[in-house]
Amino acid sequence: MRRPAPATLGVTGEVRVDVTDNHIGRRLREVRSWRRLSLTAVAGLAGITPAYLSMIERGLRPVTKRAVLEALASALQVAPTELTGSPFAPTDAHGSEAHAAIREVETVLSAVDLGVDPGVTPAPWPELRDRVIHLNTVLRPEADYAAQGRVVPGLLLQLHAAYVHHPAHRRDVLVGLLHTYHAAAVLTKNLGVRGLPVVAARLAQQCAEELGEPEWLAFAVWLRGHAAGSQGRAHQLAASVRGIDRLTGADGPNVLQARGMLHLNAALAAASLRDGDTARVHLDEAAALAQRLPDERENFAFLHFGVPNVGVWRVSLATELEEGGKVAELARRVNPDELPAKARRAMYWVDLGRSLLTERATVEQGIQALVTAESIAPQRVRNNVFVREAVADLLRRAQRDSSGRELRGLAWRMGVAPTG
Repeated sequence: MRRPAPATLGVTGEVRVDVTDNHIGRRLREVRSWRRLSLTAVAGLAGITPAYLSMIERGLRPVTKRAVLEALASALQVAPTELTGSPFAPTDAHGSEAHAAIREVETVLSAVDLGVDPGVTPAPWPELRDRVIHLNTVLRPEADYAAQGRVVPGLLLQLHAAYVHHPAHRRDVLVGLLHTYHAAAVLTKNLGVRGLPVVAARLAQQCAEELGEPEWLAFAVWLRGHAAGSQGRAHQLAASVRGIDRLTGADGPNVLQARGMLHLNAALAAASLRDGDTARVHLDEAAALAQRLPDERENFAFLHFGVPNVGVWRVSLATELEEGGKVAELARRVNPDELPAKARRAMYWVDLGRSLLTERATVEQGIQALVTAESIAPQRVRNNVFVREAVADLLRRAQRDSSGRELRGLAWRMGVAPTG
């Protein structure tokens, strides 16, 4: 059973984790001991040096890259969440409300089946359509998981009932279900809940197969890869490539956008597998597709695929591939404000901040980037394991640094402020 990290109550009653505990390092050491594996054996399986692994276990080095976290989890044959301790305890009212909504989301995901009446009376289709639009144009772009958690369960039930009772609108209802399952997958994933994102993505795939349209089938492949996150990167890469191949011969702006998102999925999977060459090939393919898009087009699946989005992905992947100074250079070419989705803008600042923190001369700039990210999408950023690792590591190195007010404020709001 997972032992909780030592904690204390802050002055306002929130749970505060002692950063000296180093959860990931402690869990690594516990699981490695349970598996009866040596430092050398685990380091070899993970593709890192025994000295590096030893420093992680002792809290001297943070884990701030997907590739390292996922390689260590694979070496120890556990899920990455078993090492990170997510989902993390909420530290504010909105975070608590978002986590509280997860139970209802789970209940609905386990209860619904396409074509089976869930036993509720559906609202008229125009009303349901407007609720789907509001979810995707207001709540999701705001990265407000608490608000989404209040809406998603009931909307899923209503849409499933509408599929049965409003046969004239079945195509539109299927698209509405795809959008709503997308929201369910993203909010549960970004709150660190294991299992539910993939359940939502698989239910979305059923809707896409019933719809039978190439771009939506491709969307379902993209969503499954996105929802799986750190689970099965090699499978995600292969599935994305197959999805791209299946779009051969199909055309139109929506198909181009779906194909582009699959290339981005493939690029992230390859980067997490430490295959930089393959990641760059897929990223370049996505960039070429973005250039081909007409100015006037539908924002397919509310994914915001286009030149600005690809630019933000370049920053993210360069961070993941540890390309150092190149990240700041790439960031100067990107205007994240061109993306309406706050979560995506916030992750641009997170990735830039993570990269800047690796150089002593740019640590303060890195902290400011993380603070900027948090101000844009607090629920998203406070639940990001790599931000939490980076912030806790900085605090361990300089707990009483008088110049670290921004850092200490961010850490306090995330629940990783030092005790005492």
